[in-house]
This record gives sequence, C-alpha cells and structure tokens, in this order.
Amino acid sequence: MALYHLILVALIQGLTEFLPVSSSGHLVLLPGLTGLDDQGQVIDVAAHVGTLAAVVLFFRADVALALGGLGHLARGRLDTPGAFLALALVVATIPVIIVGLILKVTGLSEAMRSVAVIGWAMLIFGLVLYWADRRGTEERVAGQWTMRHAVIMGLWQAVALIPGTSRSGIAITGARILGYERRSAAKLSMLMSIPTIIASATLLGLDVVRDADLAAARDGAIVAALSFVAALAALSFMMRLLQSVSFTPYVIYRVILGVILLWVAYT
Repeated sequence: MALYHLILVALIQGLTEFLPVSSSGHLVLLPGLTGLDDQGQVIDVAAHVGTLAAVVLFFRADVALALGGLGHLARGRLDTPGAFLALALVVATIPVIIVGLILKVTGLSEAMRSVAVIGWAMLIFGLVLYWADRRGTEERVAGQWTMRHAVIMGLWQAVALIPGTSRSGIAITGARILGYERRSAAKLSMLMSIPTIIASATLLGLDVVRDADLAAARDGAIVAALSFVAALAALSFMMRLLQSVSFTPYVIYRVILGVILLWVAYT
C-alpha cells in the first residue's frame, strides 16, 4: 500500500476509535468515497493493535488493577476491586462476541457495510446519544459500576456492530442512561473497549497470520505506530474536553455527516 494510504487509515482509526463518531463507519466509507482500495485485514488488525496500546497506556492504573484481579478471579474469588473489574469487563464483552460471531457466520456483517446503513446509524444513534446525554443524571461514577450495569452496557455495545453506530458512542449512551457522569461514562466505555478490541483483533488475526507477508507486516507496523499516537491524542483530548463540555459537539458532527451520507446514498 502507498504510504499516504497507510497514514490516512491510521489517522482515521486512531482519531475515531474512542470518539463517539464510529471508526468502523469512517473506515468503510474510505474506499467507497475516495476510490482507494480496501485496506484489508492486515491493516485492520494493525490499526486495532495501535489503538489497543493507546487505551491500555492511558488507563494503565485501571488495567493493572484488573490484571491483578485475574488471579483471584481464576480461583473463584471476587474479593478485590480488581477481580470485580476483570469479571465485569468479561461480562460486558460477551454480548458483542456472540452477536459478532452470528453476523460473521451469516454474512450480515458484510451486508451492512453500505453508505446508507452507515448514514442512518450515524444519524439515529447520534440523536440517541444526545437524548441520553441530556436526560441522564450524573449521580454515579466509574467506581460504582455494578455487574447489572456491565450486562446492560454490554448489550448496548453489541449494537455497535452496525457500521456507523460507534462502539464508544453507544456504550457511553448506555452509561449516561444509567446515570454515570460524562467522564465516568467515557472511562467505562474505554475500559470495555480493551477486551472487545482484543477479541476483534484475535478473530481477524486468525486469517492474517495465514495470509501475511513481509510487506504486509511492514505496512502493519507503520499503521500500528501511527494509530497508537493518534488514538492517544484523541483520548487525551476527549477526556479533557469532558471536564467542561457535553457530547453535543460529537452529535452535531454525526448528524451533519449522517445527512450527507444519506444524500449520497439516495441520490
């Protein structure tokens, strides 16, 4: 792949993975609207690895807490905050794995990769985010996460398999409806992304290992590094912005893009 194409994919993935604007939707649109070839699974996996490294680094204290609790969890003990966090993240990931496998086996995941679907999802779920952000109270913080809320947010997260929905956006929507304040909603969404990205990258990686060559590995390394930097910048920006601003700017962007995509799809 050309270097400018790699840079474009990495920046799109890195900047949009954790913002509530749908990274998958933007990546699906890239070849459709620019005429560029589809980047392929090797690049997809590399971009996910880069964003995974960024979120792990940004929330390293919480990641260390969850990893430290895995030993307790493996022994059937839920007696530490780390063990609870690890279990809650696993529980929240189960719905998206089940639904993702169903969509992959049935071929529906490919059938939904259209400009019209992305446009409608961008518009509708952007408005749902706006409604949830305005309606939701701010009575809970991330440390008050419960197993019931992990299940509910996991079900919301599974909806993000519709291209254009935004995994982070729909998880934040669920958290705001449950009453989590904005930064906590974003934090829980980001932590939920870690096992989800790992599961997604593993699923894609099964094919990548078989098909990859030296050139693909080089391209993948470039994309992983660039998407890491872009994702880290986007995370820092959003978490700082949420100290004083709601999710409305992202909603406005989604609505405008959704309307444009629907116009393109139907004209």
